[in-house]
Formats: sequence, C-alpha cells, structure tokens
Amino acid sequence: MKKQVAAVVLSAVMAGSIVGMNVSAEETYNVGICQLVQHVALDAATQGFKDALTEELGDAVTFDEQNAQGDSNTCSTIVNSFVSNNVDLILANATPALQAAQAATDTIPILGTSVTEYGVALGIEDFSGTVGTNISGTSDLAPLDEQAAMLNELFPDAKNVGLLYCSAEANSQYQVDTVQAALEELGYTCKQYAFSDSNDLSAVCTTAADESDVMYVPTDNTAASNTEIISNICVPAGVPIIAGEEGICAGCGVATLSIDYYDLGVATGKMAAKILTGESKVEEMPIEYAPQFTKKYNATLCEELGVTIPDDYVAIEAAEEAESETEA
Repeated sequence: MKKQVAAVVLSAVMAGSIVGMNVSAEETYNVGICQLVQHVALDAATQGFKDALTEELGDAVTFDEQNAQGDSNTCSTIVNSFVSNNVDLILANATPALQAAQAATDTIPILGTSVTEYGVALGIEDFSGTVGTNISGTSDLAPLDEQAAMLNELFPDAKNVGLLYCSAEANSQYQVDTVQAALEELGYTCKQYAFSDSNDLSAVCTTAADESDVMYVPTDNTAASNTEIISNICVPAGVPIIAGEEGICAGCGVATLSIDYYDLGVATGKMAAKILTGESKVEEMPIEYAPQFTKKYNATLCEELGVTIPDDYVAIEAAEEAESETEA
C-alpha cells in the first residue's frame, strides 16, 4: 500500500514539474509602448514602467517602444501596429495615446499612464474609478484645489490669473476649469487662453502674459514640449507661472504641486505584471493614483522674478540633470 501511495505522489510531482516547465517555456510577453511625445515627465513614466516590469518578469518580457512625436494620428498608427502584431499588452503614455489604443482594440489589455482624468479621456460619464473594459492604468492628477491654494499662497495680491492650455487636450480643459472655479472662490479674476498646437502657442501666450498678473499651466503635453517658448515670453514680461507638474515647472514655472512620474510608471509596471501573469484581470483593476505630492519650486526663475518661496518647498533640480538621471 505504501509503495502505491509513493508511486502516486511521485507521478504527481513529475507531472507538476513537467507542467511547470511547459508554463515557464511559454511565459514570454511582448509589450507595446506608445508614448505621445518626448519630455522629462513622460520619459520618466516609461522608464519606471519598463524597470518595474523587467524586475517582475526578467527576460520573459520584451518591449516595442515607439514615440509619436506629439502627433495623435501617429499614436493611432503605432497602436494599430501593436494590434496587428498581437502584443500581449499596450502601455499608452499620455491621453492621446490612450484614446488611440481605446479605438484600436477592445481585447488586448491597455494600461494608461500620465493620464490625468480617465472619465474625461475615455468619454465616461459619472466615472467611478474603474473603467470595466480592457483598460486601466495610473493617473497623474494632482489635487487641483491645492494647486489653486498654492497660487494664492505665493501671490495673494494678484488679481488677474491667466490659464494657458492646449485646446486639443481634453484633460487640460478639465484641469483649467477646475482650477478656475477654485481660484474664483478665492477672489481672483480668471481668463482661459487656449492654443490649438505649438504653431499658435507664442501668440496666445503673449496675449496671456500681457493680460495676467500670474499664470497657471496645467499638466499639458504640448505645453511641456514647448516650455522654452513660454518661458521666453513670460519671464521678460515678469509674469510667474504655477505649473501642473514638475517638468513644466522646471522649464517655465516658479512652483508646482507635483508627483514623481518615475514612481507612477513603476506602479503601472506592477499592474502590468499582474495582468500578464494572470494574477489580476484588467477589467477589474481600478485606476491608481500617486500616493504623495510635493511642493517644488524653480530656484532660478524664482530668483529672476523676485518670488519668495516658503521653507516647506523643495527645489527642482536643473532640467539637464533631471534628464541625465532619467536616461541613466
């Protein structure tokens, strides 16, 4: 009897070993990454995603990483190629990339990152926090009322606030609407200045600088890619900018309440690992948000514009140093 039991146990162990070997051999994953445009914040999110997923899955995962160079139509071309190649998962870095992925497939798991508000981006009314389809991801939304409070803390005597954003980005509209409401409750007069793309940014920004005491620029991909233009207009005009995220602040702002985009990418990579290994289902995963926010300031522009910063703010590293660390 003991020999029969031993034989059964041995057979089970051998069968389990064979199954494990087969699963191990089959567990390879191809992940497509569509990033809207190259700038510090999005680059950091992509790197964090790759690092986290590689740490979880090692050589079993390969990446097809492509950059749309700021063009929404190119996002569509990229994600359609991912669908044709039947990738195992798509990372959509920024709202236009997410929207393109949503249009391209309803079966391949999609994770967004650097997306501010998923309900707005995906056209979902009364968004509850879980998309419920093949889409989930992470949000870079900072507390907008606290960003408005930051502007009030630093510029209590200002009267006119200009809100500069790209009209092609739905999440930017959402942010400026929310911040404007908060600022108006604090007694400011606000005006929105929308540019359609980088071609009319200079003209719109010049008008905003002429008419504003201080400006607000939300988490906006087009603005993030053109901070030099904004800075070259606003700094000589003596108009300080409160920015929606650190990358924009480093380029043209004086202060921001921001997140760490690398950490956001890491969180997204961990979600991807759970989906690919079958531990979690994408349709059941709620959108994840950054766990903490930091008050940061641009020391160079604050000094140039004569802005005094409270002691609880942290200085942003020089942009070139931040980029080199991201690439390292």
